[in-house]
Amino acid sequence: MSEQEVILTREGLKQLEDELENLRSVKRAEVKERLKEAIALGDLSENSEYDDAKNEQAFMEGRILELEKMIRNAKVIDEDAHQEGTVTVGSLVRVKDIEFDEINEYRLVGTVEADPMNNRISNESPVGRALLGRKKGEIVDVEVPAGIIKYEILEVSKG
Repeated sequence: MSEQEVILTREGLKQLEDELENLRSVKRAEVKERLKEAIALGDLSENSEYDDAKNEQAFMEGRILELEKMIRNAKVIDEDAHQEGTVTVGSLVRVKDIEFDEINEYRLVGTVEADPMNNRISNESPVGRALLGRKKGEIVDVEVPAGIIKYEILEVSKG
């Protein structure tokens, strides 16, 4: 079974590596200590502290495996190879919603780094797919559940 490629910016890869290092070096030790303290309380059959610590340990180990897999399958985008004026993963894009005359700015990233609340949209999202490969000045149609949104691309930069 082949593993899926994970598209990341350099910044995104660094964040994943930092999280993995923190889980391995800091969090594992904290959970190990919590388990020791819970075991010291005695009877494990009705020990909620022990159950909580074991659940946290299982979640943390699962996250470590997930991060290792993402890092192993990472494809870091070459932001320096960014074609001037063309939207690629890593681009910072200013668009104008033609209907509402609103201007939005998005950073196009891989799905792992997507954070819509901070205007970091996935290349696989409806807006991301519509913008990818397009150039400044173009009008793009974005299919959303409510219909079609028309955006004019005002500016494209490396971000």
